[in-house]
Amino acid sequence: MSIQYQGLVTHGLASQIADKIKQAILEGALKVDERLPTEEELAQRFAVSRPTIREALKRLAAQNLIRSRRGPTGGTFVNQPTQAETRLMMANATALLVSMGELSLADIAETRQELESLCCRLAAERRTDEQLQVMREEISRQREPTLSDQDFCASDVRFHRTLIAAAHNPALDLASAGVIEALQPAINLMVFRFRDRAQVADQHAAIHQALMARDGKAALCALTDYMDVLTTQYQAAQAANEQPKISAKTTPTAQTSKTSKANTSTSLSRQARSKKSAP
Repeated sequence: MSIQYQGLVTHGLASQIADKIKQAILEGALKVDERLPTEEELAQRFAVSRPTIREALKRLAAQNLIRSRRGPTGGTFVNQPTQAETRLMMANATALLVSMGELSLADIAETRQELESLCCRLAAERRTDEQLQVMREEISRQREPTLSDQDFCASDVRFHRTLIAAAHNPALDLASAGVIEALQPAINLMVFRFRDRAQVADQHAAIHQALMARDGKAALCALTDYMDVLTTQYQAAQAANEQPKISAKTTPTAQTSKTSKANTSTSLSRQARSKKSAP
């Protein structure tokens, strides 16, 4: 085990200590399941207080880099995040960046199309019968007339998650977390008023049929059709959301114009009465 204990500045000690331990984990100096020194030992080596060490360890635990265990064989150990945990972290980080304006939905849509296009080609070669069955069930669910809008959107997400999983590439599966788990549900709920459910189900069926036939070119064409329609619907939803803002901006202007005309009319009327009463 090797952690660099020197080189700290007095500002933000907990953050610096967390970064040093994190660097040791990422570089392999600290192995998975390896136990870290105790809080007291870390405090002595870093020459800081134990509360500062606790704060640093909390930061690492929040990133799923370490875990704690009680008992005689307990302590703090280097953790190995699961695929699901890593996906969730990426999804949350992407959603946060979008909400802060660091990433635009247009960027996300472009990334999603490129990722799914690649997955689509690979899925045509690698999909399993079980994954085709999952897709088939989602399409049937989407054709149910009593299905709520929220459940329809959830089914749409599951269909495309299965498409990505059918590529059987863990790196692509992880990369898709930010554009599928984080944002597809929100975008779906934004555009549902403009969506034709039957059309979506038919587009999904076309993708499914192409994958079943292992026809990557046809699958890609069907996916492109789906994405083109979704882009148009998203633009329509954006325009509809902007319309109330425009109306709100123009209403005061119109009111000001009416008030100005009324004031002008009153002024002219007063001038006329003044002239009649003049000797």
